[in-house]
Amino acid sequence: MKVHDVGKVRQVITNTGWLNAKFDPLFSYPGLVNCEYPPGSLEEHITEGGAWIGTILGNDTLVSVIRGEQGEFYPSDASWDTIWMVKRGDTIDIGDPANPYWKNYVGVSDQDFICRYNDYNPVSLKKSDHKPLYLEVIQNSYAWGSHPLDEIIVVNYRVISTKYNLEKVFLTNWMNGNVGYGLSDAHGLDDETYFDRNRTLAICTDLPGGEDGDAIGPIGQRSYFPKPIADSVLTFIWYNGRQQGIPYTDVEKYTDMTKKQIMENQVSTGDGTKHIVALGPYKLNKGDTLHFSVALILGKGIKAIYENERVLNLVRAKDFKIPFAPPPPPLTVIPKSKKVTLKWKPGTGDINPEEYHDPYRGDTTAKPFEGYRVYKSTKSQNGPWTLLAEFDLPDNDYGSNTGIEYEYTDVGLLNNLDYYYAVTSFSKPDRVLNFPPLESSIKISSKKVVPGTPPPETVGQVAVVPNPYRGDVAYHSHIPPWEKPAGTRNIWMEQDRRIQFINLPAECEIKIFTLSGDLVQTIYHDNPNKGYEDWNLTSYVGQAVSSGIYLFTVEDKKTGKIQVDKFIIIK
Repeated sequence: MKVHDVGKVRQVITNTGWLNAKFDPLFSYPGLVNCEYPPGSLEEHITEGGAWIGTILGNDTLVSVIRGEQGEFYPSDASWDTIWMVKRGDTIDIGDPANPYWKNYVGVSDQDFICRYNDYNPVSLKKSDHKPLYLEVIQNSYAWGSHPLDEIIVVNYRVISTKYNLEKVFLTNWMNGNVGYGLSDAHGLDDETYFDRNRTLAICTDLPGGEDGDAIGPIGQRSYFPKPIADSVLTFIWYNGRQQGIPYTDVEKYTDMTKKQIMENQVSTGDGTKHIVALGPYKLNKGDTLHFSVALILGKGIKAIYENERVLNLVRAKDFKIPFAPPPPPLTVIPKSKKVTLKWKPGTGDINPEEYHDPYRGDTTAKPFEGYRVYKSTKSQNGPWTLLAEFDLPDNDYGSNTGIEYEYTDVGLLNNLDYYYAVTSFSKPDRVLNFPPLESSIKISSKKVVPGTPPPETVGQVAVVPNPYRGDVAYHSHIPPWEKPAGTRNIWMEQDRRIQFINLPAECEIKIFTLSGDLVQTIYHDNPNKGYEDWNLTSYVGQAVSSGIYLFTVEDKKTGKIQVDKFIIIK
C-alpha cells in the first residue's frame, strides 16, 4: 500500500483496489486515519470504498467486488506487480520489464500511483461463493501538491475482459463514508449521504454535534462513467451503516446496481451511512477495456466541494493539461545554537525553478517563475505553516518586487527541539486562462531541523531538562511541543514522556539509577554533531517509572571521565 500525501488529503491506495487498509491483514496498518483532511487533523472521511463490476453471464448473476478482506481482486505475486509511483512529466514503463502492461506511462499529477489486479488470481479463487468474470483492472490515481487540485484525489479504473464477451455490465462506485474525528468510536454514526444527480456527485456529511464533534468538511464522491450502450440506468442507494449494511450476495448486489432508483436524501438514524452509485448497461467484449473514474473531493464546507468539483471538470476537459506550479528549489538547512539558516540557490545540475517552462499556459510567458516563499512549522511536516518571508522578481507588475534572495536565517529558537521549514516557488498568474499564481507543494520541500550546540569536549556540564519533571504539566501543548507522539501517531501516550540529557560529549554512556542503586535504564550516545539524548521515562524492561529522586552517571568513552548527578520526577 501507499499513501497519497503530497496535498491536503492523505488517502490510502492499495493494489487490491481497496481505498483503505485499516482492517486488512494484508497491509497491517492499525490506527490509520484514512482520507484525512486536512493533514494532521485526524478527521477521517472514508472507512472503506472501491468499485463493483457486475453482469449476467449465462445463467449466473455475477459481481466482482473491491472490498478489503471480502474483496475479490488481487495482484500477482511477481515483485514488479506492486504500486508504482510516477511524478508529473516523468515517463516510465509499468510492470514486467520484459513486457510492461503500461508502456511509456507519463506522470499526470505530482504523485501518480499505478497498479494492477484481477478477479481470477489464485487468492481470489479461494474466496467462498466467488465465481470470477476474468476481469483485469489497471488502476492509476492522481494527487496534487498545490492549488487548485490539492483537495482532490482521482482514481481511474481500466477494466479489461480477458475471457468472456460480457453484456449488461454495470459499473459501481461504492463508499462507506465516515466523516469525523477518526479516533472516536462514534465517528461517522451521525453521518448522512445525499446525491446530486446532475453531477453524479454523492456527498457524505457529518451532522453538527454528536459524540464525534463537528467535522471540518464533508466528502464528495464524483463518479465519471462512460456513456452506456442503451438507455442509461443510473442508481444511487444509501444504506444505514452497521444495521443494514450493503447487499451480501452477487444477486442482491446486481439487483441494487440495476434498480434505476435515486433515493431521497438520507436522514441519519445514528448508525452511519454507506452508498453505491451505479450506471449501465455496457458491453465489454474479450480484450476490450471500459474506463471509469471516481474523484474524492474534499473541502471546508459544501460550497468548497462544489467549487473543487467545478475546477476538476475544467481540468478533465483539458485532459489535465493545465498550468502547473514551478518545482521547489533545492533546500539546505544549517542548524546552529538557537537559530537555523536556510539556503536555496540552485546550483549546477540542480532543478532550477527560475528556468522552468510550462507548455500548458495560455499566455506567451517563456519563464513564468515569479518568486520564493519561506515557511515554518513548530508542529509537523503537515503544518500548520507560518509564512516567514516572500521574495519575488523586481521590476514587473506582479507582487511586491522585493528582489530575489537565496538565504534566510530564523533566530530566537529553542535548542534541541524540532522545527520544520520549507521554501516553495510560485509562478506569475496566467491572465489569458484566468489562472491564479501557482505554488509548489510545501510538504514536498519541507525539512525537519533541530537547532543546538555541538557536543562539548568531555563531561562536566551534563544536565537534565526539565528538572524536576512534572506529570501535571502538559508538555505536549508547548510551542514547539516538548513531548509529541512518535512515528505516524497523532495522539500523545504515556511512552511519549520526555526527559533530555544535554551537553553530552560525542561518545558516552548514560546510566540511570534509583536512590537505592538499582539500574533503571542505559542510554548510549554516539554522535559528533548532536549533544543530547532523550529518555521516555521507561525502564529497560519497558515499565513506566514512578515519582522519585534518580541518580545518573555519564561516562565519556574517549577520556574515561564520569559525571554523577541527580534529577527529580514528580508524577
